[in-house]
Amino acid sequence: MAIKVLSVFGTRPEAIKMAPVVRALDEDPRFVSRVLVTAQHREMLDQVLDFFSIRPDHDLNIMTQGQTLEQITSRALEGVGEVLRAERPDLVLVHGDTTTTFAATLAAFYEGIPVGHIEAGMRTGDRRQPFPEEINRTLVARMTHYNFAPSDECVRNLEREDIDRERIIRTDHNTGIDSLLLARKLMEQQGVVPEPTKHILVTAHRRESWGEQMRGIFAAIADIAKARPDYHISLTTHANPIVANDAHEILADIPNVSLLDHQSYEEFIVLMAHSQLILTDSGGIQEEGPTLGIPVVVLRNMTEYNELLDEGVVFLAGTLREGIVAKALEVLDDPDVSVKVQSFAHDRAQRSSIPAILDTLFQGIGH
Repeated sequence: MAIKVLSVFGTRPEAIKMAPVVRALDEDPRFVSRVLVTAQHREMLDQVLDFFSIRPDHDLNIMTQGQTLEQITSRALEGVGEVLRAERPDLVLVHGDTTTTFAATLAAFYEGIPVGHIEAGMRTGDRRQPFPEEINRTLVARMTHYNFAPSDECVRNLEREDIDRERIIRTDHNTGIDSLLLARKLMEQQGVVPEPTKHILVTAHRRESWGEQMRGIFAAIADIAKARPDYHISLTTHANPIVANDAHEILADIPNVSLLDHQSYEEFIVLMAHSQLILTDSGGIQEEGPTLGIPVVVLRNMTEYNELLDEGVVFLAGTLREGIVAKALEVLDDPDVSVKVQSFAHDRAQRSSIPAILDTLFQGIGH
């Protein structure tokens, strides 16, 4: 009998990283695949669903203007619980560290349904950075049946938290890499093959940086633009006006800086592929950039991707203006970085995490 798997996600990053898993489940006769979206993010989520041709079986549509973490959590918890009681899946799949992930895991735990957690074990060690993601993923690990860890560091993190070793499954990498490689293949089939130019891509949105820190980040981008007038810098502004307003106030009048509205997934891949450097406080982009052969400077005080720091393809700049400028210019001017990141990209393109996930689910739930 086929195993019924309910995949639950609610934000654009989750949808991106779950897309190759959902597609693989759909194509595998061992599974009955069902999809539930909370729509914690609405428009950004829909763009990814359309790109990968994913049609949810359930859509909670919980997003409201100015929503709080408490509202997201309570709406997702109640809505997911109702779907679980109607569907009675054999297993729930969640991804990463969002509020949707935490609420869906808690709902499944209440219903006695096993959970598989993809991208398990990511940690900074600081409960407030990133906020609320660090505490979300730590709590999820205690409730899940399968922790799919994308790196040796993630495995060690889970072991230090006394997660049973038989509940930890090492995958080749994050499924976001599988998604990126799949998306690039689909785009190449359509004749879209962007090449690097003198371009720097910037994204900044982390909740713990809102306010003075975020304004300092944008001031650093202004300094970099003036120091490298031959480079064009694109900043994708976040939908939240708290971030967008600061970006426009500080950067709007600088001639070699473009402030872009939120991009579709396909448009964003093109922006990444056109770049020689990415500056970001995102988690997933820290992996996606090097997978495309582009070094990443991280606009945070700590990162979950310490193995990428060791590889020499990701660089931690912090959130202070002077440190960001110094690190960005250092990476741009270092020819060894390009060699390392190209080798890294070649290696990542040869592997996939999907078989380890599906085979584990079939062997564990089906037998």
